[in-house]
Amino acid sequence: MSSRRKQCKRQILKFGQNVVRFITGTLAADSPEEEQELAALRYRPETIDHLQALTHFTREELQILYRGFKNECPSGLVDEETFKNIYAHFFPQGDSSNYAYFLFRAFDRNQTGSVTFEDFSVGLSVLLRGPVEEKLAWVFNLYDVNKDGFITKEEMLDIMRAIYDMMGKSVHPRLSEDGPRQHTEIFFQTMDKNQDGVITIDEFIESCQKEENIVKSMDIFENAL
Repeated sequence: MSSRRKQCKRQILKFGQNVVRFITGTLAADSPEEEQELAALRYRPETIDHLQALTHFTREELQILYRGFKNECPSGLVDEETFKNIYAHFFPQGDSSNYAYFLFRAFDRNQTGSVTFEDFSVGLSVLLRGPVEEKLAWVFNLYDVNKDGFITKEEMLDIMRAIYDMMGKSVHPRLSEDGPRQHTEIFFQTMDKNQDGVITIDEFIESCQKEENIVKSMDIFENAL
């Protein structure tokens, strides 16, 4: 592996840690040197204005996020392999590669094979600050693997298996090997209202909003900041 690739991996892991610090409010403000590095961004206020219009972040928050994103990955793009390395770092007890793949596709809004800062900030804004319906629409997009506007049993089962793999065998009580299929069947019995074998976004959002536990789980990110 080249030194450049190793350096990029180290940098993106640091960036992942910075995201956690941003969420918990422990990411420090810019130093004078970092303020200077951000000067180029501030010379383009239309970019910040555009991102403010797309997200629920303030100008200062976007600048902090941009600093971490750009400084830790100077190319301005995050590819799938790098994204998987982030999750491997935060979920060492299991195999997070498959779930990271699905999550990467959800952040990669235009399916270009790379996540830009705009992709990242828009997705993070939804998860942290978006209303419940907006968050649910984002989760629907995560489950809709081929982006055709429907969730099939196969797609949901793939996601469920990826989540179980990521949680690992060290979880207690031990996860059932048939758990992903059982969860998928339960979800489809609840959400597939017309029993046509697929779940639409309207069915998904309506079903989730009726489940109090799901709605509460959507508030966790919102209260993190």
